Amino acid sequence: MNLPNKLTILRVLLVPVFVALYMKGLTVPSLIVFLAASFTDFLDGYIARTYDLTTNFGKIMDPLADKVLVVAAFCCMVENGTIPAWILIVILAREFTVSGMRTVAAAEGIVIAAGMTGKLKTVLQMIAVPLLIVNEPAWVARTAVVFLAASVIMTVLSGVEYVYRNRHIFTL
Repeated sequence: MNLPNKLTILRVLLVPVFVALYMKGLTVPSLIVFLAASFTDFLDGYIARTYDLTTNFGKIMDPLADKVLVVAAFCCMVENGTIPAWILIVILAREFTVSGMRTVAAAEGIVIAAGMTGKLKTVLQMIAVPLLIVNEPAWVARTAVVFLAASVIMTVLSGVEYVYRNRHIFTL
């Protein structure tokens, strides 16, 4: 297993650590773990592209690891009232749709890598979450809302684009 794939697995392994810290109200440690996990997303992609270490495992597991990290954070934030549940529902609907389509494609031997709008959605989410964790002073809270709103908009747009670009999957 190459380094980018190990970093992807590390990101998934950091999720329960993040959740435990966040739910105990340990803001700074949970923030550090979330930022470290988010950094592995950048790092594994950079290393895979730079050193031609892209694999089918990475194409499938990297976006899945991102989803697990972000959805776990948003679940925790719904639980403690930081964000409304409808935001999580929109995100989950998009992620289940995209993952389902990827599963159908994979069963046919087709690997669909993440697109640019999906990557932008992930970046916006990974900026919104730390801002929501800190959520003070007031300007940080306002900035968090802006990034959260932008990430929800990109979630919908990237989902629509993904379904449209890969509509042939529905005929497999």
